[in-house]
Amino acid sequence: MESATEALSNLSVNGDSVSSVPNLQKNLCLLFPEQIELAKMLVETGQSHLFQHWPEPGVDNEEKKAFFDQVTRLNSSYPGGLASYIKTARELLADSKAGKNPFDGFTPSVPTGENLTFGDENFIKFEETGVREAQNAAFVLVAGGLGERLGYNGIKLALPVETTTGTCFLQHYIESILALQEASCRLTQGKCQRDIPFVIMTSDDTHARTLQLLESNSYFGMKPSQVKLLKQEKVACLEDNDARLALDPQNKYRIQTKPHGHGDVHSLLYSGGLLNTWKDAGLRWVLFFQDTNGLLFKAIPASLGVSATKQYHVNSLAVPRKAKEAIGGITRLTHTDGRSMVINVEYNQLDPLLRATGHPDGDVNSETGYSPFPGNINQLILELGPYIEELKKTGGCIKEFVNPKYKDASKTSFQSSTRLECMMQDYPKTLPPSARVGFTVMDTWLAYAPVKNNPEDAAKVPKGNPYHSATSGEMAIYRANSLILRKVGVQVDDPVQRVFNGQEVEVWPRITWKPQWGLTFSDVSSKVSGSCSMSQRSTMVIKGRNVFVEDLSLDGALVIESVDEAEVKVGGSVQNTGWILENVDYKDTSVPEEIRIRGFRINKIEQLEEHYSEPGKFNLKV
Repeated sequence: MESATEALSNLSVNGDSVSSVPNLQKNLCLLFPEQIELAKMLVETGQSHLFQHWPEPGVDNEEKKAFFDQVTRLNSSYPGGLASYIKTARELLADSKAGKNPFDGFTPSVPTGENLTFGDENFIKFEETGVREAQNAAFVLVAGGLGERLGYNGIKLALPVETTTGTCFLQHYIESILALQEASCRLTQGKCQRDIPFVIMTSDDTHARTLQLLESNSYFGMKPSQVKLLKQEKVACLEDNDARLALDPQNKYRIQTKPHGHGDVHSLLYSGGLLNTWKDAGLRWVLFFQDTNGLLFKAIPASLGVSATKQYHVNSLAVPRKAKEAIGGITRLTHTDGRSMVINVEYNQLDPLLRATGHPDGDVNSETGYSPFPGNINQLILELGPYIEELKKTGGCIKEFVNPKYKDASKTSFQSSTRLECMMQDYPKTLPPSARVGFTVMDTWLAYAPVKNNPEDAAKVPKGNPYHSATSGEMAIYRANSLILRKVGVQVDDPVQRVFNGQEVEVWPRITWKPQWGLTFSDVSSKVSGSCSMSQRSTMVIKGRNVFVEDLSLDGALVIESVDEAEVKVGGSVQNTGWILENVDYKDTSVPEEIRIRGFRINKIEQLEEHYSEPGKFNLKV
């Protein structure tokens, strides 16, 4: 106890003696030596206010101990500890108050990248290269968020990608990775020695429910040893420009915390030693993706092929972007001091940056009808070796930012507490100029249909802009599959316009297939032949690898399910009442949330459904 008091009395706070923190001094007898060190750090970094309300020893002792348990967690989970967090916060808050422009001295230009056209020779070549490389890849899903913003109380990964089959996002992602693993093995004549690792970054909000979703579904066919969950911790909130830590309004013995952002994924992978394990196993690529883009894996094979062919250290997946569209633009920034980087610049920063650097019209469309700065969709492919070397320098720290909401123009106080944040896609900010940083652009219809807006917000989106809702996300799956079938020669009827939850969308035939059936364009092309047609009101569900569609005329609903060892040929004329889309009001609480947020339910009236559970060759000719 004496040594603790002595240690503390050596401190001074802004020139005052430690007597300015008497409440802490009285309670030192409750603390372990390492907690006393943390207390010293808090006093030294201007956090004495945290102890102002502390009563005499003997009152709330357990709460006081719990406070230091929390401080220990916050200190150990942040690279450099809380002192580093507070120091960075003060610098960023000072810059924010001064209105400092993070792009001062930088000139934007269009970086180099690859623009792909779905289904052409180049695309097919990149897809094949990507499938070969897949066995040398690890996949990392950042999934720390709940579906509250969507009007859904579960984890977003549990939401159905589409309601024709009810397949949830997590199942779809796992089945896509397994299909890549299998296809990669086949292309390299079975020379694959390993399973593709799959990491999911969770948070306090999602960890237990993600684990439960996996365990209750036998990991959707993946070996549990392939899957690793990494939980990110929250960071301390800041109550003012001096970076004083905010106390929880509900509990004066807790520091208020909020999420730090998905940029934490880099430090978690690094500190856990996973990256070196992967390198030792011969892996070469790490693919990062987010939790609710049901189209993503249609773009992954070709994008990975681009990374391998162009030897990109960083490859950002992108889509064509209209000038001033509310999506960040991938931009090369060159500083007057010679530094340069290729990063995402938010749309509301890109236009003024261009105007300030000799482009009086700002962000405008080129002759292609799109901005020359492609739209960032936050999916990254990193080459593992250079990635590890970079993280050795940074410890996995990503350049942070702060976004306080000020009470008024004086910028002296906040409306509510703020915190430092970091984003996964800001990783390239610290890379040397020699790093090969590029992008791969694919059509939006093929690669990007995120589900992030609730029905009310989506209905307010200006006409012509993407809704990014559960409604539009599901319709995008049907559109993509219909357009892929058109590309291989199927006569697919045009869509009709329908309004669900106040959103006008194109309704294409409800065509779905398992990733193992049609992972790439070549896969689909090899399994569809002859003269095939599908009416707009049709539904087709293919669950099986070796299903071949030949001279099929479909006007209704068709469901084919088969084991891997069954080869099934499907043809002839299928006509029935089919499955009908019926409007649902999103305010109707008698309907499950995951249906309600779409604005429609599928009434499965009549279908032709065949299951093939035995090995062999089968013909379904109607």
